[in-house]
Amino acid sequence: MSRYDFRLQRLFVRTALRDGGESEPTREQSNYLLNVLRMGEGDRLLLFNGSDGEWLAEVRPTGRRDCRLHLVECVRPQTTPGDVDWLFAPLKHARLDYMVQKAVEMGVARIRPVITRHTQVGRINLERMEANVIEAAEQCGVLSVPPICEPVDLDRLLDAWIATDPDRRLLFCDEHEETSNPLAILAGLPRGPLAVLIGPEGGFSREERAILRSKSFVTAIPLGPRILRADTAAVAALTVVQATLGDW
Repeated sequence: MSRYDFRLQRLFVRTALRDGGESEPTREQSNYLLNVLRMGEGDRLLLFNGSDGEWLAEVRPTGRRDCRLHLVECVRPQTTPGDVDWLFAPLKHARLDYMVQKAVEMGVARIRPVITRHTQVGRINLERMEANVIEAAEQCGVLSVPPICEPVDLDRLLDAWIATDPDRRLLFCDEHEETSNPLAILAGLPRGPLAVLIGPEGGFSREERAILRSKSFVTAIPLGPRILRADTAAVAALTVVQATLGDW
């Protein structure tokens, strides 16, 4: 089995997965399997933990709300994640949920919230973001679960870039770019580690755009002739980047 089997329930676990072993789900996961999905002795599902591939497992109930999951075989080996980081100015709840889920589906390697001058969200719920990452990974057959970094101010991010990730090129989506065709710009870039930066709903400030454009590791790209909402821009940007320089 080389592809995700959509017929089976899929569950992310935080335990190691190995031949002949067992995984103990959380109390909430056990209750969901036994009392919501009505799974019983010997029923099968797929497990993954982001590092040990995907495993076929059988349910072994140990009580009304508890069970263990016996590992049968590895059905998909762990894949190497792509090397595109996703950086973004956080949005409000529902749109941020959507944006995080789509970024996972698009195969980003890391999720990095960035605070800009026009960012409208004061408090960032990292636990909620992680829950959306896991849900998207479970539903879409993703094996590599991108970690979520702590929020960082844009100025601090740029000042530390060369020291922390010198080989990674930062692409920032700029609605003021003279051309409207991102493909022409991306086609001229070499393949290598990338990061895609999406601005806030109000866009980057004039000063932020000037600082970004002054950095040797930054490339500005447009996203077509229309102004896009931030959550739409994230999907559009990741699509063109993955299609031209990513793993598509």
